[in-house]
Amino acid sequence: MRTFFSLCTLILLSAGFACSQDGAEMKKQSPDATKRPSPAAHAEFQFGDGKTVVVDYSSPRAKGRKIYGGLVPYGQVWRAGANEATTLVSNTDLTVGGKTIPAGSYTIFVIPNQDKWTLIINKKTGEWGVPYPGEASELARVDMKVSTLPAPAENFVIAFDKNGNGCALRMDWETTRASVDISESGK
Repeated sequence: MRTFFSLCTLILLSAGFACSQDGAEMKKQSPDATKRPSPAAHAEFQFGDGKTVVVDYSSPRAKGRKIYGGLVPYGQVWRAGANEATTLVSNTDLTVGGKTIPAGSYTIFVIPNQDKWTLIINKKTGEWGVPYPGEASELARVDMKVSTLPAPAENFVIAFDKNGNGCALRMDWETTRASVDISESGK
């Protein structure tokens, strides 16, 4: 009887070891966030007083596809990137396109059109990029300026460009740039 229990124990330990090896091998083979087709990206702007505004997003590639009016339809809410929802975090109150945005964490979306974009700042955070959480959780909608890039952009890029005491948040992809001015509220 003791031999039987010893044999069962040995079999269970062997099976457990084999399963843990298979699990480790699966982890090695599964793609992580750094190897995604739309890798994680980060944009940050620091105001003169050291306060910041940060955007974290995933940067899809054009790969020969028609982007605006194709992959990203005109007139529909788009997550401004890929994968997880794009986030905007600020440790200071902001004025974005003329609207006051309190310091905090937000999710941003856009509605692209040929001649005008709308930036949506949403209070709901932590979700995947789609589906859109809805107007009930919106903090603000602001107009974005649209212009044509001098050369096509393969990668979707969100960046900040200094202008005066603030910055312009811009989104570049394909042949389109959409931008909106941002400053610290009350400064």
